[in-house]
Amino acid sequence: MEHVTEGSWGSLPVPLHPRVLGALRELGFSSMTPVQSATIPLFMRNKDVAAEAVTGSGKTLAFVIPILEILLRREEKLKKSQVGAIIITPTRELAIQIDEVLSHFTKHFPQFSQILWIGGRNPGEDVERFRRQGGNIIVATPGRLEDMFRRKSEGLDLVSCVKSLDVLVLDEADRLLDMGFEASINTILEFLPKQRRTGLFSATQTQEVENLVRAGLRNPVRISVKEKGVAASSTQKTPSRLENYYMVCKADEKFNQLVHFLRNHKQEKHLVFFSTCACVEYYGKALEALMKNVKIMCIHGKMKHKRNKIFMEFRKLRGGILVCTDVMARGIDIPEVNWVLQYDPPSNASAFVHRCGRTARIGHGGSALVFLLPMEESYVNFLAINQKCPLEEMKLQKNTVDLLPKLRALALADRAVFEKGMKAFVSCVQAYAKHECSLIFRLKDLDFASLARGFALLRMPKMPELRGKQFPDFVPVDINTDTIPFKDKAREKQRQKLLEEQRKEKMENEGRRKFMKNKAWSKQKAKKERKKKMNEKRKREEGSDIEDEDMEELLNDTRLLKKFKKGKITEEQLEKGLLTSGKRRATTADLEMSDLDDDC
Repeated sequence: MEHVTEGSWGSLPVPLHPRVLGALRELGFSSMTPVQSATIPLFMRNKDVAAEAVTGSGKTLAFVIPILEILLRREEKLKKSQVGAIIITPTRELAIQIDEVLSHFTKHFPQFSQILWIGGRNPGEDVERFRRQGGNIIVATPGRLEDMFRRKSEGLDLVSCVKSLDVLVLDEADRLLDMGFEASINTILEFLPKQRRTGLFSATQTQEVENLVRAGLRNPVRISVKEKGVAASSTQKTPSRLENYYMVCKADEKFNQLVHFLRNHKQEKHLVFFSTCACVEYYGKALEALMKNVKIMCIHGKMKHKRNKIFMEFRKLRGGILVCTDVMARGIDIPEVNWVLQYDPPSNASAFVHRCGRTARIGHGGSALVFLLPMEESYVNFLAINQKCPLEEMKLQKNTVDLLPKLRALALADRAVFEKGMKAFVSCVQAYAKHECSLIFRLKDLDFASLARGFALLRMPKMPELRGKQFPDFVPVDINTDTIPFKDKAREKQRQKLLEEQRKEKMENEGRRKFMKNKAWSKQKAKKERKKKMNEKRKREEGSDIEDEDMEELLNDTRLLKKFKKGKITEEQLEKGLLTSGKRRATTADLEMSDLDDDC
């Protein structure tokens, strides 16, 4: 499409409602960003749009304003229970953020009600809230919205409510598909009327997004907004005001380098990304213990009810550290983030760009730093080519303090820290094995001893990836780790109770025949059958002249003898059984002889 630049709100071909302009002035948005000036006129002229723009370019207003303008221009006004617009977004944090932006506008239009449907809340309460106050504009995550369509028995006939739908927006469409919501999206699309405006917004266009465009949009206008200057010529995917760095350090130096960096930037606001939820839990606790006078918060996908509160609280902070997974990588707008630190590189290259995009948003400056192992340095060239994302090297910081002994001491003093460290290490290795860029991130080249030292482990965990390997460079602690207590007295009391029960059970089972405890009976039976077949096969291969019938008789005799030894049958029953077997064998032999006579 033709080249579009920024402009004033008054320059739009379709004038905005005075109260919409008033809300924009309140928010301090004096002019449009390129994605807004390209998208809003098309949306307001009833076109479907598929927009691609770098992260932090102002996509939210590019669909919020057209939604309001389209609903204001409706001939028939919306009733309380009629849904005029739905905005679907991949994460609850992004949904909260969009709902907040939307509320700045809807407070000027009391005729419109909005409602937020996300996970971590009681769905019954969501149904009751909709019945009580309505929801002309719904902001939702896919799972919760799909669930709401199935609650007709609870008094919510959402299928009827969406018949009046004018606009559907899929925000961060590529992320919706990456997170496995394709089935939910397709189910939702089936419930919605075909005569509607649809907007699809994403930072990157993938084949899956292209398939979604074909399925959900009718003859869409495609918009691709690039950064000016160098970014425009090289199709750079990160904001032009972002300063992107990398630091090469060994696995057992990485944590010390991170803490040293954070201590030198205490007054600033940071996001620190880790590869797994377990790593967030472990290193979040470690930073809390080692960083004084700094607010440290943790957030990851396995948190259910606390996530919303933590997210909202961190947004309001002037400075602090948010330790997180990629749940915070897409579309989230946290004001005044100074640094994005990537302790672990993400599992795919596009996630790298999205992580960096949490800073340097909408004209502001910001910086990002990724920590790489020496064997991973070629990742820098890969990002420059694959993601058009050039990185500048940051040298190792000098005079860093070795904090790993302190972290080990914390693990020795509290079993909770010890267990978190073990889980974090295991999850980190497993995530590394699944890395998309496996030519650079090769598990076989990973220095497990150095990595374990970097996690301040007391001993190496038992896991398949380490089986059969020796680690002379790793020195475990000279104590039995089973004796490490929980600092929490209630947890320790519960652990001791469990250990006592296990000891009693062990004593009771001593001297008894050992059975396979942890395997289902069906599996034990299958194993016996396989063993029996293998024995038979081996005897056949050895040229045994024992016929199948004889083998069965011999096996039967063996079984009878075993039963007699265990006292399950009497001597009389044993003799009777053996006699019966002998008669059968004799009869068989007679028959075979008679057959032989006939042949002669």
